[in-house]
Amino acid sequence: MLVAGVDSSTQSCKVQVHDAETGELVRQGRAVHPVGTEVDPEHWWSALGRAVDEAGGLDDVAAVSVGGQQHGMVCLDDDGRVVRPALLWNDTRSADAAVALTEEFGGAATWAAEVGVVPVASFTVTKLRWLAEHEPDLAARTAAVCLPHDWLTWRLAGHTSLSELVTDRSDASGTGYWSVPHGSYRHDLLRGALGRDAVVPRVAGPRDVVGTVAGAAAVLGPGCGDNAGAALGLGAGPGDVVVSIGTSGVVSAVSEVPAADATGAVAGFADATGRFLPLVATINAGQVLSATCRLLGVDFEELSRLALTVPPGAGGLTLVPYLQGERTPDRPTATGSLHGLTLETMEPAHLARAAVEGLLCGLADGLDALVGQGSEVGRVLLVGGGAASAAVRTVAATVFPAPVHCPPAAEYVARGAARQAAWSLSGAEQPPAWVLPETVVHAADPEPAVRTRYGVARDATLERLPVA
Repeated sequence: MLVAGVDSSTQSCKVQVHDAETGELVRQGRAVHPVGTEVDPEHWWSALGRAVDEAGGLDDVAAVSVGGQQHGMVCLDDDGRVVRPALLWNDTRSADAAVALTEEFGGAATWAAEVGVVPVASFTVTKLRWLAEHEPDLAARTAAVCLPHDWLTWRLAGHTSLSELVTDRSDASGTGYWSVPHGSYRHDLLRGALGRDAVVPRVAGPRDVVGTVAGAAAVLGPGCGDNAGAALGLGAGPGDVVVSIGTSGVVSAVSEVPAADATGAVAGFADATGRFLPLVATINAGQVLSATCRLLGVDFEELSRLALTVPPGAGGLTLVPYLQGERTPDRPTATGSLHGLTLETMEPAHLARAAVEGLLCGLADGLDALVGQGSEVGRVLLVGGGAASAAVRTVAATVFPAPVHCPPAAEYVARGAARQAAWSLSGAEQPPAWVLPETVVHAADPEPAVRTRYGVARDATLERLPVA
């Protein structure tokens, strides 16, 4: 029996068809999404269709689940039509709204305790406030608010009624108006952001069947946010920290208890199994490497080779890579900074090493924040496009405080969504025990001086920046 998982990410849509029992990948397809921080959701729908076609269709598939980029604001009118292009997680125009909402509803400590997150520009609730303030006519037309994976699941089912929208705990937990510790919507926060109430998707259980694919026999699982999907696809459990280097950088850990971080560094999300997924996200991740490649006029392989020709610490050269502003720490107007330039370090190889170390030190700061919220670190699972770099894997072993396990390159969000589809199909108490492909383990002596030097440069950079 076959199941399909969808990963509708920022950059593309991936569809994978797996064997429901073993998890073996049978076939797959992919289609690109438009570039930008706001996108007409119809592009996601057309990309899904192309990816499904490339994957050989869904006629022989028994169940489908959709994983999607978190936080994206999809507004629908009374007839289910999209009101405006969706604002994506990486759109920072709502930074001022995040500050205002935090203050209006009790401050950061109250948000962390009652909701599980402290508003930043990424979260849907802040985008709704921006919409109400800057596009009030469109806000007035908004009858329902959902997320990318919710909208795609709704479309796959052929639904037209707003009451048939459905989501899951993992994606709802990233809106800012669903309480992770209480497991319920906070309509007061939704109204406070949008200026009026709106229909929101029903929150399904982790293995619920939420419908069927229109025109097909396949049942639909509840879907999940991309980070929860990746954790499910990796089979992450307590003691595992997942570090993903893609468009964004993500550090997350499966937990039995919700996080409540008043600093806002750790978002207290839910996972796709009924547990919790405390998570730290950075805006600047894989694109730090690609930008350095452009600057040096090299490809990724050569960047990696150059970085590994220089000893740890890059001779004192340190890059604080806030090239697009930053989400953690919350500095949406920040810019990058380079410290320690000398005649000796003003060389391509030193900059290559500094870029890799700066990227990983930012993620290591996130791992420290998870530990501060009670997460255990037995091993680090390093995934994402950036994990393909030999330099990234090698340096990670010196920066992170646990052995670094590198699974084979794979689309783990799509795999996780497929595993969820198999779980919904089976109705079992636990998801199927798909075996994770063998990982390569990287271990090395720590290089604390690298983290120390980065911390000094980071703090000096932040001291010169306004909060928003």
